[in-house]
Amino acid sequence: MTTTLYFIRHAQSEFIEGKERERGLTASGQAAAYLIADQLKHTKLDFAYCSPYVRAIETVKPLLALHNLSLQLVEDLRERSIGDFEPFSFLEAKKQVYDDFYFSFKNGESSHIAQARAIKEIKTIIKLNEHKSGIIGTHGDIFSLILNYYNSDYHYSFWESTSMPDIYKLVFIDGSLDSCTRFWNV
Repeated sequence: MTTTLYFIRHAQSEFIEGKERERGLTASGQAAAYLIADQLKHTKLDFAYCSPYVRAIETVKPLLALHNLSLQLVEDLRERSIGDFEPFSFLEAKKQVYDDFYFSFKNGESSHIAQARAIKEIKTIIKLNEHKSGIIGTHGDIFSLILNYYNSDYHYSFWESTSMPDIYKLVFIDGSLDSCTRFWNV
């Protein structure tokens, strides 16, 4: 049984301290959301799941309209909370939580905890959508942790290499990852 998931990392969003859930897309991020819709306009899509964060929702909205899909928000597909990482830089903190999967900063989530909550949802989505294809509106960190679950080669350097937005096509056969292909070519 095959399930195809198109993971769509959100487009550019302006960082606003304390507004992780509410911040939307920049003007260039909004334009990129339409490029995503155009790139996937001929792709068969049966379902759509998404993080509840506004930037992820706004990124997939044009695609939803084009395919006449309703969106199912999934709380556990939200981005990982990095927590209070001072005196480290953001990139230093991010590398540390990838290097030690069980470490977390104060008020943050370890890679292990964030991965476990997201994988539980992905496995449910795959099981509910056998022989179908659809989208997952996501974030760079949680997407990288999902991939890492299936293949440990996806680590900090993969997270660092992704763009905003980005699209990856994952094909699952009987619940196991068969292939992962970057689909964003803009």
